[in-house]
Amino acid sequence: MYRSRIIGTGHFLPEDKITNQDLEKMVDTNDQWIVERTGISARRKAKPEHGTSDLALFASKKALEAANLSAKDLDMIIFATITPDYTMPSTSCMLQQKLEASKCVSFDLGAACSGFVYGLSVADQFIKTGAKKNILVVGAEVLTRYVDYTDRGTCILFGDGAGAAVVSRNEDESDTAEFYSHHLYSDGHLSDLLTLKAGGSVLPVTYEVLEQRENFVKMNGREIFKHAVRAMSKCSSEALEANKISLDDISWIIPHQANTRIIEATAKHLGASMDKVVVEIEDMGNTSAATVAVALDKAVRDGRIQKGQNILLTAFGAGLTSGSLLFKY
Repeated sequence: MYRSRIIGTGHFLPEDKITNQDLEKMVDTNDQWIVERTGISARRKAKPEHGTSDLALFASKKALEAANLSAKDLDMIIFATITPDYTMPSTSCMLQQKLEASKCVSFDLGAACSGFVYGLSVADQFIKTGAKKNILVVGAEVLTRYVDYTDRGTCILFGDGAGAAVVSRNEDESDTAEFYSHHLYSDGHLSDLLTLKAGGSVLPVTYEVLEQRENFVKMNGREIFKHAVRAMSKCSSEALEANKISLDDISWIIPHQANTRIIEATAKHLGASMDKVVVEIEDMGNTSAATVAVALDKAVRDGRIQKGQNILLTAFGAGLTSGSLLFKY
């Protein structure tokens, strides 16, 4: 069995923003109310001509550059998203085309906000078994096109962005970087708590579906909060126990950037100080599958994450899905 390691990361956040002051003009809300409940001051908005694969392209190029690889070195692309360019072809194939990564296999992965953690876990299996050597894992979303700006419970949260990581086979015996373990869960019994129903086989897009606003994200915020904290705490604790590692041995925890209250509550359940939790939500909002990837890259690029550190990723999303991944960088 081979060891997996992350050798390059990248992210992209659109320049255009939807600020809290902008939302005050659209819906009954205000800056103080939003900040107190979510920690978000602005969320990013993709340019009209950009789709999800375009944001992913920008992030992926940065990750490949950091990894000192070209797109032709890739054996696989795993693309986590719930806002694909099209129903078909897959967004991973669109990204493959734009990268000119002609020699790899590509597929989409749908696990909502847990998608990037799921994607890294899948990549680890292909690397460990020797089936693949270099895998690009992407989390990217253009959620602002699925947000109902008359619903203050959801429109204050979601934004657009992309993050990427190159997972590679570690054949250097002097390099201790590796993936320790991943712990994934799902609970379809709670699927109605967070939905985006229009466009599938059950609710194809019709005038009636649009009138019912089923083409927008709908969420039971209170229940999502409760289950998110429980799920991320559970899979994070399991990762520590499975590897006999204490919180003292963890340099950074990178949770899904849903809102600061969920992040703080999860840290409290784990008994972790917020000093070792990466929080990057203020200026980007909840970008679903991209949040963990973006936060990871930001922490790498500003020097918080260093070689040899133990990093714990944890996420929660619609489905309901959840998962953790513990690795040495």
